Amino acid sequence: MTSKMSLMVPKPLKQRYNSLCSDDELLDDDSGCYESVSVKVRPSSWNADLASISSSQNSVYLPSSGYISGSPPRDDWASADVPVMKMGWLDKNPPQGSLIYQRRWVKLDSEYLRYFDTEKDVYSKRIISTASITDVVIVGDQKFEVVTHNRTFLFRAESELERSEWVSALRSTVGVSRANACLDPEMKGYLELRGLRSKLYTVVCADKVFLYKNTEEYRLGIGITSIDMNVGNVKEIDRRAFDLTTPYRIFSFVADSDQLKDQWVESMRDSIAEALSNYEVAERIWAEPSNQMCADCSAAKPEWASINLTVVFCKRCAGEHRSLGPSISKVRSLKMDKKVWTEDLIQVFITVGNHRANQFWAANVPPSEELTLNSSSAERRRFITAKYREGKYRRYHPLFGNQRELNNALCINVQSSDVCETLALVFCGADVSCDTGDPDLTSPIALAQHHGQNLQVEFLTQNRNTELPRSEVKVNFDTVHYMAPPSITHNGFLFKTASMARPITEKKGKEEFSRRWCVLNDGNFSYYESDKNATPNGGLKMREIVCLAVNPAETHGYDHTFELYSDSERLYLFGTDNPETMREWVTSIAKSFIPAGVEDLLLKDFERIGRLRYKDRLNREMSRLGWFCLLGSNLHIRLEEHTADQIIDLQKLLELSIHPESDVLVLVERGRTLYIEGERKLDFQGWATAIQRAAGSSGDTLSQQQLTEADIPVIVERCIHFITQYGLTSEGIYRKSGVNSKIAALLEELRRDARCVWLKEGEHQVDDVSNVLKRFFRDVQEGVFGLEAHRWLSATGVSDESSRICQYRLLFSNLPRVNQATLRALVNHLYCVQRFADLNQMNLHNLAIVFGPTLFQADGKDYSAGRVIEDLIQHYVTIFNVNEQQLKKQLDEITYIIKLRDNLTPKPGSGSSGDFICTVYLEEKRETAEQHVKIPATMTAAELTFEVLDRRKISVKEKDYWCCFEVNEKEEIERPLHYQEKVLPIFHSLGTDSHLLVKKHFSMEAMLVYLASKVEVSKHGMMKFREERSLLGLGLSTGHFNDRYFILTSTSLRLYKEVRNLQKLQSPDLQCSNRPEREWPVKCLKVYQGIKKKLRPPTCWGLTVIYESEKQEKQEKQQWYLCCDTQNEMREWFSTFMSIQNGGRVWPAEWLKSRTVSRAAPLDARFGNVSLIPLRGSENEMRNSVAAFTADPLALFRNL
Repeated sequence: MTSKMSLMVPKPLKQRYNSLCSDDELLDDDSGCYESVSVKVRPSSWNADLASISSSQNSVYLPSSGYISGSPPRDDWASADVPVMKMGWLDKNPPQGSLIYQRRWVKLDSEYLRYFDTEKDVYSKRIISTASITDVVIVGDQKFEVVTHNRTFLFRAESELERSEWVSALRSTVGVSRANACLDPEMKGYLELRGLRSKLYTVVCADKVFLYKNTEEYRLGIGITSIDMNVGNVKEIDRRAFDLTTPYRIFSFVADSDQLKDQWVESMRDSIAEALSNYEVAERIWAEPSNQMCADCSAAKPEWASINLTVVFCKRCAGEHRSLGPSISKVRSLKMDKKVWTEDLIQVFITVGNHRANQFWAANVPPSEELTLNSSSAERRRFITAKYREGKYRRYHPLFGNQRELNNALCINVQSSDVCETLALVFCGADVSCDTGDPDLTSPIALAQHHGQNLQVEFLTQNRNTELPRSEVKVNFDTVHYMAPPSITHNGFLFKTASMARPITEKKGKEEFSRRWCVLNDGNFSYYESDKNATPNGGLKMREIVCLAVNPAETHGYDHTFELYSDSERLYLFGTDNPETMREWVTSIAKSFIPAGVEDLLLKDFERIGRLRYKDRLNREMSRLGWFCLLGSNLHIRLEEHTADQIIDLQKLLELSIHPESDVLVLVERGRTLYIEGERKLDFQGWATAIQRAAGSSGDTLSQQQLTEADIPVIVERCIHFITQYGLTSEGIYRKSGVNSKIAALLEELRRDARCVWLKEGEHQVDDVSNVLKRFFRDVQEGVFGLEAHRWLSATGVSDESSRICQYRLLFSNLPRVNQATLRALVNHLYCVQRFADLNQMNLHNLAIVFGPTLFQADGKDYSAGRVIEDLIQHYVTIFNVNEQQLKKQLDEITYIIKLRDNLTPKPGSGSSGDFICTVYLEEKRETAEQHVKIPATMTAAELTFEVLDRRKISVKEKDYWCCFEVNEKEEIERPLHYQEKVLPIFHSLGTDSHLLVKKHFSMEAMLVYLASKVEVSKHGMMKFREERSLLGLGLSTGHFNDRYFILTSTSLRLYKEVRNLQKLQSPDLQCSNRPEREWPVKCLKVYQGIKKKLRPPTCWGLTVIYESEKQEKQEKQQWYLCCDTQNEMREWFSTFMSIQNGGRVWPAEWLKSRTVSRAAPLDARFGNVSLIPLRGSENEMRNSVAAFTADPLALFRNL
């Protein structure tokens, strides 16, 4: 038999499929493509038709829909950063041991060994990390094995030389210490690739995306392919799907959820940004060590910067910087915004650096507010807003607040190289565009250019339009918050209510409490369902607690309760029936959040303890941290600058007020004012309520009343002072009865808060006040003589006068401190009353009859009570050891007051009832320009003006428009009074910041010319409008100036927000058809010239308008501001207002003839060296004048 030998030739090939799977698994029908002899077969084209793709169970193919038609990919697709060491065709044997080899295009670089279907393919069938290769072994003719940790790949070269070159190249990568580039990926997990049955393990790492079959292969460093993201683009398709598009194909991924899809999209977009990045700028800026950490949260390698704030920050903080807006922070990338980074700008960042920048921006950051790497977006937003928009933590320049000096310092500093000082000056208010005073170099930028300071020029240029921090309050924080070591432990059962965000205003019953096992350990307070549970229901960190309050017994259903306030504005209420249990818990919790330096406060049986911010009178701009402890009526304070407690007796405060708009509690004591601020509204409300309650009358005894510094009840001091001023000459004082309803109401008001009640002549009657004082002494618990009152009464039985006086002195020395001070003040007052008995008819005996039964709270049947009072008054000097010189001075003062009132009180029939002494200034407010003028009720502004001019002998010419102005210094406004306007009502309405000023009205002539040329009475036009809703509120006003259209007619002022048809609106016949947004009657408006600067008006030509309604039952007061573009426009509006309000008579036709020819001789405003005292003056003004009188008592009487 003839043996027939045939050469095996390849069968007709089926179309090859481009697969994302290696040949480790059998491909569909691949075994039939080759026979025993390997034949070189050119692979199919990269864009071959894949419509007939089969569904091999173990293969993973790229879906046909992913290909992009067009020209083949470029040969230079590989990253230039990693050069190819070796590439060429190799035959690869599948791991199943088949004799069939598959032709593959193989590439080797220092990081990966890849093989592809063709040399034109971009995405490999398999990618093997060189770090995972352990050995390269020669195994036969032209064959070699690449050995990894758990797999072996068999290749065959075309020649021995080719094999030798591959083995040498591969062995050069073995053993080289090289970290897996994907061990720290940005994102990893399974994604579905549309068209495939199984999910792929996808890894986003730096500027590449890697695809693996599973997590095991990812761990071993053997993947399918990698995608370079420098040519990628990510597009969201639907709820869970998104496309990664490259010039070579589209990868359509599907995530497991919407949230995961968003994360994958963001991660891949970041990878694209990383791939497009240029590290040249970043590396140069990172050369400054402090720039290698985020300026806000300290994250490593920050890649973003604010080119005007000169700080470098991380990606997470960059998002919050963008939210500030470019007017505050100009955010740029260190890697992608290459055109922005000029050489000078890079040098600015190297020169300043995050460390030096934060010495300004973050000089006063409390540890509790610092950002960390794990801070949330809300925390970052809050911190970055406070740091840069508000300037809360900045280091304030010594010149802060002095605009002229700041600008001057800036002009000097830009001539040097100190950019850090320029930064501090600019962000503390220096004007980048201020006038330098040099006609050739008109701006700081020009100065810096002239002196060759390029970095200064760059910094100033970047901040030419920067919005400066808005905080107008200088805040100084503790640099160190020392917290007690969290070593305190305590546990036990407590009863707890649900946490609240509002103050507790009603009693909580036992049914509202739940029993909880509470544990305090390692600085954490946790509460559990029971002592058997391991998982807490909730808890608090001790550093979050800002206040601990102990409620009075039986405040709630459980007898003993305490409250915890957290800095997240939550209130936690706990209770128990065991006082010892509560005491242990309160002590343990307080020790856990109170700093060690103030632990001595815990020795007190406090009602409330915690931290608050405060200011004092000497440093109103700086807010500092203090620890406060409330005990009874005493507020113990450990302030920042003191190591010992300071104690404020709240019942002795001169003033206590709260400003709810700004959450400020004002405590005024003699020589000191303390402003307590609320950072958190909830605990501030608790403190304000507790302090106000402690500062009020806490009981019915004398010692429980609000007290003066001399330990006299405020109610007693107020009444005595009023009667001394206005009632010593009142006949029958203390004997006549007042109006009972008024007495009861006034006494109740004084008992509620005497500190806020000021007795005024005209509002209160002398007899009502005197009866209030008597009723108070009759009702006060234990009386002024205390429990030893009977011994005072028995002392009257001692016949020897000197012995009786000694007995009184002994009894007086045994009285409590407050009783002593009160009795001394009252007897002093009664002594003064009886010294003027010739006027008031209340001699020693009459006073004793009235006050004996009152002070001893007796029925008056026994005169022994009156006898005691008579002795105390008669022997006042001896019993109370009074300095007779001081007593004489006091009587002289009272005599002076009485004489003064007699001289200022009009005689019956004189027709001068209602005259007042008023201080008027000439041309400017200074002591030498003041005039004291007696103002009758009928005096007009023109008459007052001539009165003042006559006194100074100033001649008035025809064109001199002298006028009387009402000036308010606080509001920075003034108003010329109409010449026929009555002065006395104006004088009565003046506040403490206002005064009357006579000066020339330089705009009057221009106003008269304008009014003479007007045809219509009305006026209309655009003005900038801003409203201030509360005149009396002490908080900052809100709002901005907005353009509004105004129409002023003879009856009203109308405001329109939108004007669609100006011609129609301006037509008088059609005005009624357009409804205004606001409308006010002209007669209720008072118009002032000027606007206070703190409102930052857009122009300096403004009017301040005050509206007061005429309705008595509902008084309404509004204030708003109008800004005009020019001075002429403002003058026209103001003159129109005056003309309409005064019937067209703005100025008298014959000014000099309107002057009254004959006037009564002016009242001499001085008695000797002593100025007359305005009756509306304060107590201090009265005292100052009396002091001047005391220096020369005869000065008054020389002129009488």
